Amino acid sequence: MTMTTGTQTSPEKLSADDLRALALEVVQRALQSGASDAAASISEGDEFSVTVRMGEVETLEESGSRSLGLRVYHGQLSASASTSDLTRAGLNDLVANAMALVRITEADPCTGLAEAAEMGAYENDLRLWFEDVYALPVGERIALAQRAEAAALAADARIRKSAGGSFSAATARRILANSRGFAGEYRASHCGVSTVPIAMDDVGAMQRESWWTSARRLSDLETPETIGAEAARRALRMLGARRVATQQVPIVFAPEAARTLLGHLFEAASGDAIWRSASFLKEHLGERIAAPEVTIVDDHTMMLPSGVGGFGSRPFDGDGLPTRATTVVKNGVLQTWLMNVYAARKLGMRSTANASGGGIGAGNLYIAPGMQSPEAILRAVPCGLYVTSLMGFGVNQVTGDYSRGASGLWIEGGELTHAVEEITIAGKLGEMFRNIVAIGNDLEFRGSVASPTLCIDGMTIAGA
Repeated sequence: MTMTTGTQTSPEKLSADDLRALALEVVQRALQSGASDAAASISEGDEFSVTVRMGEVETLEESGSRSLGLRVYHGQLSASASTSDLTRAGLNDLVANAMALVRITEADPCTGLAEAAEMGAYENDLRLWFEDVYALPVGERIALAQRAEAAALAADARIRKSAGGSFSAATARRILANSRGFAGEYRASHCGVSTVPIAMDDVGAMQRESWWTSARRLSDLETPETIGAEAARRALRMLGARRVATQQVPIVFAPEAARTLLGHLFEAASGDAIWRSASFLKEHLGERIAAPEVTIVDDHTMMLPSGVGGFGSRPFDGDGLPTRATTVVKNGVLQTWLMNVYAARKLGMRSTANASGGGIGAGNLYIAPGMQSPEAILRAVPCGLYVTSLMGFGVNQVTGDYSRGASGLWIEGGELTHAVEEITIAGKLGEMFRNIVAIGNDLEFRGSVASPTLCIDGMTIAGA
């Protein structure tokens, strides 16, 4: 059971040491109030975003937040409460609310903290936080968004409008402490630039596409001009899009589309979905679920080529366990489900250190790259579809049924010929992963989930 209270943030400025001490104090208060165990987490951060349209600022938002969550245990009973009021009165209410809730919950033999011997943090510096992300003056942040949009508009006379250019920045601190001796903290930063140009042909038909860059530090961002030019190229290639006939053909998923397939597989491999019998993978541990060339890894400690931590990297998970890399699928065989401590107990297994926000979350999740270039994969397709964008949410995790709106480019004789839109692609996730016939060498992380180009045989296009 969970309760959220408080809307007031403590007016005093608290240092990292103050916040760690506060988390430990709240844990101690809970124990003194009768809890057998307790865990406190503090999250604070700053966020900034600006959107420009046709060179003018359209929206500008800046905010800061701080919250404290407390989970208490009384034997096999557990409850949680949270607050943004870090005053003494607010903390007293937090502990009192959590203890009141725990007395009315139902017993669960799988609840409870991890064993103390299992807790800890990844020892190496993951380099997750950089000061330059938030040090940039507001005027220069706006200018980055304007430059990306301007570059897209200048790329071609057919780029006549814009849905905007944007810049965002965020910093965060996470502190976790519990009654079994764990206390950990890390900081993280993130920034990004994107733009969405609109291309128009001679008869007034319009196509919009987007492109973006993201990084943990400002100096690792691609230039706004590069982003604008790529966004324009993507919008222009969609002009003249049309439907194609209903048929079964090979489908090549561009990396930005292929990564969504990986997200669906993660949900199906989540321990929560498994113990609830809500996944098509429930009976397939240790079995082949994908083509032999497919290896999928979830790595919470990954470093990017630039020498900074990956977008999903962190030193410990929400249960206070040290993070690590987990091979989910190896040579097509499902090696493990992804679990927090609770799901692991439900399944009679060990946690994979995937606890996040009270549930299960991925780290840096990716399909290992293959040997073929994207161009070579396309050349090998006599007739098919190159998917660049997906729409809708037609995925059933229980059955594996997959059906989503799509757009992209038609492949004829190994060449991209014309744009395609207003179609649906369908299949079953299990069959789709087993029918992967080619994997690209173009793995690139623009977020915490990434995939190279994938070619899947035997899918159905529902079109004209």
